Amino acid sequence: MIASKYHFNNVKLRNKLLILYILCVFIPIVFTNIVFYNVTTDNIKKQKMHDVELVLEQIRNEFIAVIDQGVGISSSFYSDAKLYDFFEEEYETTIDYIEAYDTYLREFNRYSPIFYSIQAISFYSDNPAVIYAGGVRPITERTREEEWYTTLNRVNHPLVVKMQPAQDVGLFSILRELDYYSDKNNTEKIIRIDINPITITQIFNNVTFQGNVYLVNENRTIEFSNDQDTPWDSEPIHFDALAMPEDTILLEERYLPHNFFQGWKIIGTISEREILEELHRSSRFIIIMASINFLLPSLIIILITRSLHTRIHRVLKYMKKMKKQNFETIEFAGDRDEIGELTNEFNKMSQTIKRLINEVYVANIQKKDLQLKEKQAQLSALQSQINPHFLFNALETIRMRSIIKGENETAKIIQNMAKIFRNSLTWGKDWVTIQEEMQLILCFLEIQKYRFGDKLEYVIDIDEKVEDCLIPKMSFLPFVENASIHGIEPQKEKGSIHLKIQLVGDKVVYILRDNGAGMENTQLANLYNSLIKEKSMGERVGIKNVYYRLQLYYKDDFEFTINSAPGEGTTVQISLPFEKK
Repeated sequence: MIASKYHFNNVKLRNKLLILYILCVFIPIVFTNIVFYNVTTDNIKKQKMHDVELVLEQIRNEFIAVIDQGVGISSSFYSDAKLYDFFEEEYETTIDYIEAYDTYLREFNRYSPIFYSIQAISFYSDNPAVIYAGGVRPITERTREEEWYTTLNRVNHPLVVKMQPAQDVGLFSILRELDYYSDKNNTEKIIRIDINPITITQIFNNVTFQGNVYLVNENRTIEFSNDQDTPWDSEPIHFDALAMPEDTILLEERYLPHNFFQGWKIIGTISEREILEELHRSSRFIIIMASINFLLPSLIIILITRSLHTRIHRVLKYMKKMKKQNFETIEFAGDRDEIGELTNEFNKMSQTIKRLINEVYVANIQKKDLQLKEKQAQLSALQSQINPHFLFNALETIRMRSIIKGENETAKIIQNMAKIFRNSLTWGKDWVTIQEEMQLILCFLEIQKYRFGDKLEYVIDIDEKVEDCLIPKMSFLPFVENASIHGIEPQKEKGSIHLKIQLVGDKVVYILRDNGAGMENTQLANLYNSLIKEKSMGERVGIKNVYYRLQLYYKDDFEFTINSAPGEGTTVQISLPFEKK
């Protein structure tokens, strides 16, 4: 019993096809693509990393070459005895200094045109007889307090520093104390060679390196970089504090060789995505290979399962037609397998259901239809017995009798009631002018005035410009009714209703204020929620009727607000587009 339960023949056809697809298509393709992708990725990554390391080594060597060039120039000045004599001399007059300057230092910047990497050459001296101009700078107390000066006094080799502040970003300078001749050290002399920052920028912006290069000092503070997203040129930034993307590859840190670099390093970072960019460009080939691996097995599966799928789909199509009361029979080819038997039984079932429907169901429907029509005829007969004109005529008779008896006020109220009743039953006219709407409002207010007497007073302020404006019928009247019944009636004091309609820009603004009972905040919130969420009328039929009709006519091109507080009354404001008749 257990063996038959898990027999392969008991597996649904859909699951059989799924198992066939997984074993013959999905698993082989996934395995092949994973192996191919991993092998290709490893090979490309190794080759790319080797190329990137060579480029980073090239950047390091070029930077060292530029610095060595400046150091070499400083060495030529370091052993120049005439230069020492120039700075040791005690000049009696300015003319003597200028003549000596023309002889020794006039052409000291001849190296700048020859070597593009050299921007300028200057000297520091504490000789009071020297004029500090033309590339000669004084050694002051402020100079002695600077970090490069104190460091230079502690070492006996050239010092490479980044001068701060500097007008040019990345201005590196080579500083060297001129103390070669022991008998010519009466004054302090320092040579400064400024490296062209453009040269440094060109070295670090190597087009063949797709990542970022950082030059860090012994404290791992960034001295120079081609990273445009890091403000290393405006503030000291520690390299270890940089936020690197997760796929960033940190290349091997390379120390600069000479001792005058004091532990400086060049560090390279590159995104793994950049490393594998070549692999991504080969994705089309990978997609083609994967497509071939998918298509060939899938085609085999389609050919094998076509017989099953086509006939099952045909049975399903006719079953859907049966749902729509279309009882067609399937063309039967005499197949002897399970699907053939299913097709044969379906045809028998379809013919049986069709016969039963024609004999029983249709007859019952016709009987019920006759009974329904009979009930509708009876209802129409009852409705036709009620004629609204009878009510209008009755009200008119009462009004005339009131006039004959001299009860003019009662006759006026009955006339107003007839107008309101007739207007509420006449819905063939969906749009009215504001003037027509105000006639109904006046009729209602006169009725309420008759009802409340001196307890109610009202003020109406209508802008003449809006009298011909078209609005949906009975858009304002329900709010006047609410103000009278729910606002004025519950309170004992004298109540007032102020109605104002004006033109503001291209909008008609309707404002209704009363000093009635008002509403609590919870009541007002519930009212707004019922307007937004509830679709059925329920309570507050008048307000909901107006709100839903305004939504229907104007969509979002109208404004509706209600402000109320207990004991302070209620204010209703409606803003509608101005549409003139």
